Amino acid sequence: MTKQDLVNHAAQKAGVTKKDASAVLDAVLDAITKSLKGGKNVTVTGFGTFRISKRAARTGVNPRNPGQKIKIPAMKLPAFKAGKSLKDAVR
Repeated sequence: MTKQDLVNHAAQKAGVTKKDASAVLDAVLDAITKSLKGGKNVTVTGFGTFRISKRAARTGVNPRNPGQKIKIPAMKLPAFKAGKSLKDAVR
């Protein structure tokens, strides 16, 4: 399912225009992104939790030259943990 599919489904389900549904979806995604950037988790009850996962710095191997070691810096990544209702619905 693409973003456009979500917009179409939301517009039909809510009885609003596709333009309004697109604006709402963009606003929701923007709010989630800003919260994660600020280091805050976003919990949607019954759906799941968006959170920041931290990955430590490590030493890796250059795939083009397996004998060469490279340093991979520490980074933060977005992660999603599905809620019980979503897990049960998918099963």
